[in-house]
Amino acid sequence: MTETPNQPQPGSGDAAVAAAAERAKSTAHRNMPEFDDLPGEGDTANLRMGPSLNDACLALLPLVGVWRGEGEANHPSMDESYRFLQQITIAHDGRPFLTYESRAWRLDGEGGNVVGPAFREYGFWRPQPDDSIELLIMHQTGNTEMFFGKPQGQTTWHFGTDAIMRTPTSDEVTAASRLYGIVEGSLAYVEERATSEHELQPRLSCKLDRVVG
Repeated sequence: MTETPNQPQPGSGDAAVAAAAERAKSTAHRNMPEFDDLPGEGDTANLRMGPSLNDACLALLPLVGVWRGEGEANHPSMDESYRFLQQITIAHDGRPFLTYESRAWRLDGEGGNVVGPAFREYGFWRPQPDDSIELLIMHQTGNTEMFFGKPQGQTTWHFGTDAIMRTPTSDEVTAASRLYGIVEGSLAYVEERATSEHELQPRLSCKLDRVVG
């Protein structure tokens, strides 16, 4: 079959740019809802709107946006594995950090219908002058994890826990790691978790498409 002249081929830089431009047609005009009666500029998950991204966050620029997709939760410490729908919002207000919010909903095993809420997470990405990144994540289960990591390239970031704080009624967690990456325009990640009875192994994995930004 004869190739169309000047048409970007799969995997080329031109193809990636063209694909990003196509996705932006449906996401570039969207942003997080905000209240107009608050002082100052609000958070933005769209680099085309709101305050300029702080120079300290340039290495995290590809992450800014609102992302939605489906994933799987599976770990020996869980009663059962399940699939979930997830939305991740990574935003900024012009200062040298990103805000992070994750919501997830459990899906049934057949039709992919939402059957109830799953996990929630809040946190901050805090880039440092030496290119390291502090990632703080708080869970509704009573755990707060302090990760340290560095970019593994322009679109990959790996983190491991340095400390974990737990309430008396929280899930038991002794260590965790996270790997995030932009794959063909989507945000993909794997979270590993260890307990006193289980070594570090995957617990959550998900691939999400950009819906804002």
